[in-house]
Amino acid sequence: MQNSKLGLDFNKVAHAKDVARKIADDVQKFVEQYSTVAVERTLCRLLGIDGVDANTVPLPNVLVDEIKDKGVLSQGILFFLGNTIVETGMDPQQIAEKVAEGQLDMTTLPVHPMDKIKAALKPYVDASIKRISDRRAKKENYLKTIGEGPKPYLYVIVATGNIYEDVVQAQAAARQGADVIAVIRTTGQSLLDYVPYGATTEGFGGTFATQENFRIMRKALDEVGEEVGRYIRLCNYCSGLCMPEIAAMGALEGLDVMLNDALYGILFRDINMQRTLVDQFMSRVINGFAGVIINTGEDNYLTTADAVEQAHTVLASDLINEQLALIAGLKEEQMGLGHAFEMDPSLENGFLLELSQAQMTREIFPKATLKYMPPTKFMTGNIFRGHIQDALFNMIGIWTSQGIQLLGMPTEAIHTPFMSDRYLSIENAKYIFGNMKNIGDEVEFKKDGIIQSRAKEVLDNAIALLENIEREGLFTALEKGIFGDVKRPKNGGKGLDGVAAKGANYYNPFIELMLNNN
Repeated sequence: MQNSKLGLDFNKVAHAKDVARKIADDVQKFVEQYSTVAVERTLCRLLGIDGVDANTVPLPNVLVDEIKDKGVLSQGILFFLGNTIVETGMDPQQIAEKVAEGQLDMTTLPVHPMDKIKAALKPYVDASIKRISDRRAKKENYLKTIGEGPKPYLYVIVATGNIYEDVVQAQAAARQGADVIAVIRTTGQSLLDYVPYGATTEGFGGTFATQENFRIMRKALDEVGEEVGRYIRLCNYCSGLCMPEIAAMGALEGLDVMLNDALYGILFRDINMQRTLVDQFMSRVINGFAGVIINTGEDNYLTTADAVEQAHTVLASDLINEQLALIAGLKEEQMGLGHAFEMDPSLENGFLLELSQAQMTREIFPKATLKYMPPTKFMTGNIFRGHIQDALFNMIGIWTSQGIQLLGMPTEAIHTPFMSDRYLSIENAKYIFGNMKNIGDEVEFKKDGIIQSRAKEVLDNAIALLENIEREGLFTALEKGIFGDVKRPKNGGKGLDGVAAKGANYYNPFIELMLNNN
């Protein structure tokens, strides 16, 4: 039996995970019956289809919109692509280009037997699986040969809008000591129902996530990693309407970390819950197979809800996210489950409550590469107080053995941080992580004191919430605003028209191949 510094009852923890598993299983019964335009575009990309048409519409969108507009999306894009390969002898890229030029209608061709369709697709499917496997092997070879920084990984952000300027800032951050570079997406990209093409040099609040941008940044981080003698991880975002597509692009180009939450898009971007829950499964299967660590977004709940009163919703969501991730084949070590240091700094004993939360999350998810988020809600223009808040956050990060420490910046409440601000934040974390390296091994908590009592209370409240969600179902719970005080209708939000029940000819071999080979 695992020991608990907090005096947690692990029978209760096991019960909480069992209830969360039932919730996830119920969701999965729905997921398996449906596909989405994003999933189908993902399959196009995995077959090697890339590029844009004369109107700069991505070819995966051209193909999938074609079958959607003709009312046959439910049969799936691979049925039509495979049948067209058998009929014409063209490869998937050639087919996409002919459809884009208006010279081919896949839906009017004679239908061939399913075994021939599957056989025609197999070389392209196998090539995609091999490409992702080779990319993962390259990363693992780097980790074996040049190694990486210790946990908690120092995670910092670049967000210039220009991928080439991002490269300069990312390499500088790696030289300063960063372990993970997150390229923030441009504002609103999660609501685009397509992925932009090529390298981009303009973006507001961040840089577009594109496959070429991924390639450029991965190459730059490999170069600086060899220079500094440790592997530098690359993070981007596959949340939003293109969740599985961006996951596939990241897998092909060697990303290491992906923001990939089952509920974030529903709650904070008003994306339809049916669409998101189908998309998250496919995206997580890909991330699991590619060896990517997923980051979930529970920290966002505490930007709209009180961190003291609603802490149990963060834990409940972590537990549900964990179970959905396990269904998709993700290992526990690949789960960057989210939580945050977001209590009002004027709160008496707030540090003790934050310490309790972080220790509780570590004990309940002992193998997870937990992602710990810095204070943002109560950051102000007072950079000196902000730097102290970040120092307290860093103390808890090392004390409770977090996996990924997203470093706060003293000026983040004022403007996009300068390179010098990033240096100060890395210096802050390295100083504290070194000076307090083994504090978690040395310090015990008072029996039934503030820290222990708080953790037990949060766990009990999370269990009660999960039991309520199990009775009602996750869809109904989301409609009632159970997470982050945000209510979303089951048939509302963006992207519902891109969801289709799977038809008789539906075929997607990637899920089984990736699950079996992870």
